[in-house]
Amino acid sequence: MSHFSTLRTKITDAEILKASLRDLGISVKTEADVRGYNGQRVRSDIVAVLEGEYDLGWSRNSDGSFDLIADLWGVAKKHNQTELINSINQKYAVNKTLSEVKQRGLQNANVKLVLQ
Repeated sequence: MSHFSTLRTKITDAEILKASLRDLGISVKTEADVRGYNGQRVRSDIVAVLEGEYDLGWSRNSDGSFDLIADLWGVAKKHNQTELINSINQKYAVNKTLSEVKQRGLQNANVKLVLQ
């Protein structure tokens, strides 16, 4: 029985995802296996190699978005999975926004994140 969960994301840009993971100090592999419970592995397009025996992976869907694939129970053994996934999503959102702004010619733009 597989311990892997698949979660739908709004992530669509592989390069920005990889850069965001690296910005967070997370090692990245492409076309690699996501490690799960008891040595189980699932192939993914992008893999965040985490401390310990478990990873996070993203696989592209036909619509261009990515699904997050992970053994969430295993990830939670060493990491606060909610904080980890939220920090990845936040970093991706900031990097994606900066990328969009730069494409429109605003090279010196800053992003200010306001939490309410």
